[in-house]
Amino acid sequence: MNEANVVVAENISKQFKVKASNKITTALADISLTVPAGKLTALIGPDGAGKTTFMRMICGLMMPDKGNLTVLATDVQANPQAVQNRISYMPQRFGLYEDLSIQENLDLYADLHGVSAAERQQRFARLLQMTGLETFTQRQAGKLSGGMKQKLGLACTLVRLPELLVLDEPTVGVDPLSRRELWEILKNLVQEDKLTVLVSTAYMDEAELCQKVIVLHKSRILAVTTPAELRRKAENRCYKLLPPAGVPARILQAKLLADRENIVDAVPEGGEVRFIIRSETAFANSEQLSGGLPAKAVPARLEDGFMALLREYEEQREPRQSSNTLSANLPLSFRQSEQVDIEVKDLVRKFGDFTAVANTSFKVYKGEIFGLLGPNGAGKTTTFKMLCGLLPASSGYLAVAGVDLRTARIQARANIGYVAQKFSLYSNLTVQENMRFFGGAYGLDKAKLCERMEAVTIQFDLSGQETKDAGELPGGFKQRLSMAVALLHEPAILFLDEPTSGIDPMARRMFWRQITALAAAGTTIIITTHFMEEAEYCDRIMIQDQGKMLAIGTPQHVREQAGEGITTMNQAFIAIVEKARAQEQAVV
Repeated sequence: MNEANVVVAENISKQFKVKASNKITTALADISLTVPAGKLTALIGPDGAGKTTFMRMICGLMMPDKGNLTVLATDVQANPQAVQNRISYMPQRFGLYEDLSIQENLDLYADLHGVSAAERQQRFARLLQMTGLETFTQRQAGKLSGGMKQKLGLACTLVRLPELLVLDEPTVGVDPLSRRELWEILKNLVQEDKLTVLVSTAYMDEAELCQKVIVLHKSRILAVTTPAELRRKAENRCYKLLPPAGVPARILQAKLLADRENIVDAVPEGGEVRFIIRSETAFANSEQLSGGLPAKAVPARLEDGFMALLREYEEQREPRQSSNTLSANLPLSFRQSEQVDIEVKDLVRKFGDFTAVANTSFKVYKGEIFGLLGPNGAGKTTTFKMLCGLLPASSGYLAVAGVDLRTARIQARANIGYVAQKFSLYSNLTVQENMRFFGGAYGLDKAKLCERMEAVTIQFDLSGQETKDAGELPGGFKQRLSMAVALLHEPAILFLDEPTSGIDPMARRMFWRQITALAAAGTTIIITTHFMEEAEYCDRIMIQDQGKMLAIGTPQHVREQAGEGITTMNQAFIAIVEKARAQEQAVV
């Protein structure tokens, strides 16, 4: 074995038997790769690619059916415990004890790993300082924000310094500020302690921070390379285009994506649409769509290379097809409705002495996509629950579809569809059975339910999945099914609570094409998200922190409010939140 490689996988394969159908599915097929010592390595790929399966094999929690796997010069199949004694693993759902304090969680994991009392004092001090948790040691884990929980999970994983740290999507559901802090910690561990880190992530900007990138797709390796090499897949093919005046970038994006002959990928960015061309004829088409405005060349990003690689692989297997979604037929025009679907005046929600939402006021119009953004613990989930009628307001006025939620909550809910952050599906029921259950709960009669089931199955591309258990679906398909059941009763307003959390870039693009089509057809969309680039799809966004509204307006207006030199929504979000917190600290 090469000592520079901490992990060596040779022709690894793994299959599982699906309980519902008794069929065999392939999780990994003939995987060969290495993970270098003392570096950050990213594992990226669409949902269901096999990333978590491979990570669990490295940790000795699952064994390959075929092939050889060596970790830290040890055969994992022969001696998994020897490997586990030298590595640390943080799964997607890390097991914090929510009724224990931060300090008690650290002590418990130190006990489990046999960390001595003398070693703990120095180790804990450093971990708490790195994660910024030193002033919260007595707070219960269950009362921490999502970002703080992830940082505590990482600290617990590192109570002993491992030779290999394995992290399975550690920043899922974490806001941009907390993501940045987590990655600063990881970079410091690699630089100062020469720690080897293997991390899977759905964020391509995180993968760009790594020295090596492994791309998995449909159980196979598509690339083992550097970020720079992966970017080259899209080199000299990336451009930006300004939409016509008054047209949201998402409309132009949808039209470009429908042109599969010329366009590989398109995504809103900074008020424009960033796209990857397949051929020179794309320019004529794009200029026609933008009213004659020329496209400008831009440098390729890692995400561009990733999308180009995935599209190329898919097209080798299946011929290109024109778009089958409603977005292909969207008109290149936009006019804001004057009908108010949601009205909020002086909304307040208190929990005892704590004010979660303070005097918030705004309106949302029919057919609008309205983004509700904020750091973990900002009060956006509380606001969201009040809008849905799931939580009463302490004071203020709140109307949904013209109905006062304080006096007619049940009537208001009839106009609402809701997709929860963790997808409120019944795992042991099939796709069809979930649809029947939720359709019955919405009061649809048999004929109408059959009609709607057929419609949403086509709309969300669930054909062929009907008899599969919801719990066995990849994340992207669970998201589609959650959307499908939420729209069975054709609600006027759709609430989406972080629906793309942990979903890969390809699945997110499909999701937003569907949302764009829904909004164009008149459905009002309220969405929370931690992917700041998704704010570019919204007509307007609101940023709040510590229960207070910090900014509201179009994405362009919010970027301008953030200050000069701000070009992305991620930069704008961080600038606005940090400025407000600095002002708050100055007052204190």
